[in-house]
Amino acid sequence: MYGRIGSLKRVLEKPRKQSHTLLPFLSFSTEDGSGYGGGGESQQQNSSSRVKIFDRDLKRVHRDRAAWLSRNKNDTFVDAVAENLLDRLEDCKKSFPSALCLGGSLGAVQRLLRARGGIEKLIMMDTSHDMIKSCRDAAQHDVSLGNSSIDTSYLVGDEEFLPIKESSVDLIISSLGLHWTNDLPGSMIQCKLALKPDGLFLAAILGGETLKELRIACTLAHMEREGGISPRLSPLAQVRDAGNLLTRAGFSLPGVDVDEYVVKYKSALDLIEHLRAMGETNALLQRNKILNRETALATAAIYDSMFATEDGTIPATFQVIYMTGWREHASHPQAKRRGSATVSFTDIHKQFGGQ
Repeated sequence: MYGRIGSLKRVLEKPRKQSHTLLPFLSFSTEDGSGYGGGGESQQQNSSSRVKIFDRDLKRVHRDRAAWLSRNKNDTFVDAVAENLLDRLEDCKKSFPSALCLGGSLGAVQRLLRARGGIEKLIMMDTSHDMIKSCRDAAQHDVSLGNSSIDTSYLVGDEEFLPIKESSVDLIISSLGLHWTNDLPGSMIQCKLALKPDGLFLAAILGGETLKELRIACTLAHMEREGGISPRLSPLAQVRDAGNLLTRAGFSLPGVDVDEYVVKYKSALDLIEHLRAMGETNALLQRNKILNRETALATAAIYDSMFATEDGTIPATFQVIYMTGWREHASHPQAKRRGSATVSFTDIHKQFGGQ
């Protein structure tokens, strides 16, 4: 993307020369809860018994590379997701004096925050030292951020072992980062425990329909050239799972909604280049580390033949799942005790059923 995506309402002020455009559409195991909420030795020992899907060390390398590829460049898709996520803060009447921002699109969140939410202290955390350094340098050199009044600190840490004290922050924001954790429910439990009572959790993750065009092209190319299927794209949560994840983590007043974005590229190579700049390339532990050249060329050809548009570009779908949850508090609406109703549905139906 790097400023080459076409203008998206509410995101870009000045359109620039572009090679692909963004079109907005209106529209996974964990152990028990013990041990979460701290960075203790028992957590590290228990981690070996959990199912591991992603290579977290490789993902950190991807994040390091993305920090340099995206330096001084704005990504319209990433900005759109961050803006949509942060817009929820404007719907909240309360302020959040302390906030934690987890990996993913850190730079976009920092740039677009613009003092929303009444934040006074902000912690920016990522597994990548280079990404943290990039965010810190951007904040020091870009006076237009409008966040100079926020006391910002930078921390290298892992979402799977959150180094934050229990009940220590009012707000946790994660934009396009949590879907790379091996234990997503466990990471969300840690987030809930780190929140103060009546604290807010805001997250955006990529959903299962993301890059469906590329998945189809890769599958067909592997079957044609290699006679089988090799995992090239990571598994992602489905929309139907998001609400269960929030409930399982113990959040109250859970909310889930979905957006789909279609980004147009000149070629499949431009798509891969963009995924590299976002740090979203393959990090599966069981991945095939070698991609046959003929298979890669066949993937690009199939992608173009099946999905190319009339203007010669190819579309890529990104499904984004937004999740909202609160840490329990006495002020939250509570369900009445079962059997405490004073009016039966039978009486209501008799009175209003014929109308």
